[in-house]
Amino acid sequence: MCLVSEVENPNAACVSRGRARAVRLRFTTAEDNVGAGPLLLYGWRPGVDVPTMRVRQAFQSGVDGRIPDSFAAAQQATATSAYYEPAQAHQHWHLMGFEHFELRTPGGGALVADRKNGFCLGDRYATADAGVLPAVVRDDDTPQGRLGRVLAANTCNMHDPAALTVTQGISVGRGDDYRYTVDFQWLDITAVPSGTYDVVNTVNGDRTLRESDYGNNSSSIAISVRWPGGARSAPEVITRAPQVRLLRSCPGRDRCAGT
Repeated sequence: MCLVSEVENPNAACVSRGRARAVRLRFTTAEDNVGAGPLLLYGWRPGVDVPTMRVRQAFQSGVDGRIPDSFAAAQQATATSAYYEPAQAHQHWHLMGFEHFELRTPGGGALVADRKNGFCLGDRYATADAGVLPAVVRDDDTPQGRLGRVLAANTCNMHDPAALTVTQGISVGRGDDYRYTVDFQWLDITAVPSGTYDVVNTVNGDRTLRESDYGNNSSSIAISVRWPGGARSAPEVITRAPQVRLLRSCPGRDRCAGT
């Protein structure tokens, strides 16, 4: 929980005393690749006068293991794009709309939507089930191993707004996470009444990226929100945060509070 006085600042410092203008529920989100091949995306633009890059998805060959190495060689057009985020905490190229999170009622109604729009994908950690995934990336000289080393060091062309290409992705058995301290890793719950809700994180919600299984693209947690003094909603002057309690976690499901 974070009480903030600078509502225009997406990464405003939390305040512990005095009047707050908003209450933010901050959290870390993460996405794992548990599929049969790497998630690999190439961005490209024809020149620096074009502000965004088109993005194509590339697929590893099931015959010889070859992996396309460029936008031109990538097989699948997507409806997403990449843009350079100049904010001090980023200053690299972002993939648009990869992930979204919402606060929902137990019945599935959306109350609060995120304001985050861009992501820099790379191999940030090994997944919990990496050891049992048949296609898990290994540090070897295979095409997947070489790509894994690129994605492990990927910073999405940091400090290079003039870049014409960018590579993003997640290897099998690896994940990409965004800490609660990152800009816009929060939902504004200032106007949310006391009650029980779901925080839902959805990846590839518009299915513009091809997957073998879309059934596990949403995960959720059930939380309880209680404003001080048993109040139904926030007071006119906010000086204390509501109590927020984690009730349960529901990986791979978009409903949790009603279970």
